[in-house]
Amino acid sequence: MNSNNPQVASLVVADKATPRGAYPHVKSVGNLVWVSGTSSRRADDTFVGVEIAPDGTKHFDITAQTRAVITNIGDLLATADCTLADLVQVTCFLVDMADFAEYNRAYAEFFDSSGPTRTTVAVKELPHPDLLIEIQAVAHRGAGTRERS
Repeated sequence: MNSNNPQVASLVVADKATPRGAYPHVKSVGNLVWVSGTSSRRADDTFVGVEIAPDGTKHFDITAQTRAVITNIGDLLATADCTLADLVQVTCFLVDMADFAEYNRAYAEFFDSSGPTRTTVAVKELPHPDLLIEIQAVAHRGAGTRERS
């Protein structure tokens, strides 16, 4: 929490994967809440959606990674008294646009056309070679309850 302004809070969530830099998982200013780029990385530094075969070959699952990212965002939002329904905007980064259809299907398990605005872009790579997707999000505390009124 910023001691100079009680309306500003920065939070690193203890039971989530430690940020790989000097930034919080969540930052809120008044009722606006930003979630830093989030992946499928677990607190133990393993990744949902990555299986390693006995021969060392890695198998990747964009559906599992997408679900895990959105679930992680929901967990992070909960620390700021928000839910996924409070999201107003997300930016999704895919390493391979060939994964778009599967990612889109998994995304639709959580959101419909009344959900947050969304931008999806292809990127050359993400901070770890096992990542297929990362999502950054913005929420407005209470937006989900107002939309459903």
